[in-house]
Amino acid sequence: MSEKSQSPLADASIIELYNARDERAISETDRKYGSYCTTVSMNILHSYPDAEECVNDTYLHTWRAIPPQNPPSLRNFLGKIIRNLSITRWRTMHSQKRDSDLTVTLSELEDCLSVPAETEGSVLSEWLNGFLEGLDARERKLFVGRYWYAHPVNRLAEAYGMTPNAVTKQLARTRERLRAYLSERGYSV
Repeated sequence: MSEKSQSPLADASIIELYNARDERAISETDRKYGSYCTTVSMNILHSYPDAEECVNDTYLHTWRAIPPQNPPSLRNFLGKIIRNLSITRWRTMHSQKRDSDLTVTLSELEDCLSVPAETEGSVLSEWLNGFLEGLDARERKLFVGRYWYAHPVNRLAEAYGMTPNAVTKQLARTRERLRAYLSERGYSV
């Protein structure tokens, strides 16, 4: 049986390879999560060569982070790294341009989530997770699709059988609810 036809390793097994400093960890990560990481990066960068470079950087960051970290979800761990690297790369490439989809996507959340220095990231993360848990499934998927994966409004509309205008209005209502939710917890913009 060839390597490509074998089932991907479980996350725990891949993490064990990282902990053992076995280079197969990277190839197994790529086999299981390569297309996921590429999709996340492509949604932000819209450039395959740039996305491919961010994916490779993600594997390097993961190699350096495990150990000592032992992520409970390798997929989420990789998603956070690839997203942050892709956004950083996008900002570097577009430092003078202010009109792209990602600028719009990030600016939509600015009113809710400009984090003051004294707010710990873990506290804000806990609040965001609590907020997302309170949303119905479609509303949560729209919010995460737009603000985590940076999907364009048109793509979300098509995926959920909505008009782009309906998606935009739903996201605006959800952001307003988020603003109120954070305000109730003493966080105000």
